[in-house]
Amino acid sequence: MYTTLKKVTDKATRLNFTVGAFNMHNLEMLPAMIRAAKDMGSPIIIQTSAGTAEYIGYGVIANVCKYLAEYESAEVVLHLDHANHFADIRKAIDAGYSSVMYDGSSLSFKENVLRTQEVVEYAHARGVSVEGELGTIGGIEDGVAVQENKKAYTNPEDAKRFVAETGIDALAVAVGTNHGQYKSKTELNIPLLKDIHGTVDIPLVIHGGTGVKDEDIQQCTNHGVRKFNVGTELLVGWTREAAKLFSQSKDNASLRKNIVPCNEVVANVIKHKIGIFLNA
Repeated sequence: MYTTLKKVTDKATRLNFTVGAFNMHNLEMLPAMIRAAKDMGSPIIIQTSAGTAEYIGYGVIANVCKYLAEYESAEVVLHLDHANHFADIRKAIDAGYSSVMYDGSSLSFKENVLRTQEVVEYAHARGVSVEGELGTIGGIEDGVAVQENKKAYTNPEDAKRFVAETGIDALAVAVGTNHGQYKSKTELNIPLLKDIHGTVDIPLVIHGGTGVKDEDIQQCTNHGVRKFNVGTELLVGWTREAAKLFSQSKDNASLRKNIVPCNEVVANVIKHKIGIFLNA
């Protein structure tokens, strides 16, 4: 079933688990990603950046997701991640994405509210869920870097105001994670996450999930995190496997012989993460 972020996070809230949100970096990954979630009995959020969507085609991704959701009988959300241009958000929604994120975290509080309100109005009128962000997550996302000294934790009282003013369906919070972190693990500010959860009554989102220790994920779930983003781990795994196989391959060998094992690496990462996210 092709569905929305709001529907799967509502279900996750009722049953106290987290839905994995996994970034696809090419179209080849997509079937393996959805089948991995189906095998685990979990919904899945497929994420793309605007750059990936432009590269493959917004409509191509949306239609493949819809087809696979029905064919595999899997709960699938298609989400545009970290969009900061309304034109990209509109393009995604009009092409069939079921969820979008407006990232106004670099703006003033007031401007973030106003621009997020605009996205919510357009998206909700078309049955599409919206994720907002308050606070600044470090690291590099789709080529955009946030320096360590520019990071800012989410303030719980600001979060409460932001949710009330915008009407978003989920809130991405900054509690110590970094985009692109895969060579080390971060120290999450769990007390802050707990405070935000006690103040905000909508699902919370963790970005930079590759850098989070497995043992911290359960604490995130128990403190209101219902969407957990993982992207770098998939990209690194796929790329390393591809580099190994293509370096050994004959020039005229079928591409699928090299690409299928790369997709299997991605599927195994997703199954491992979902096994933790289900909070069983």
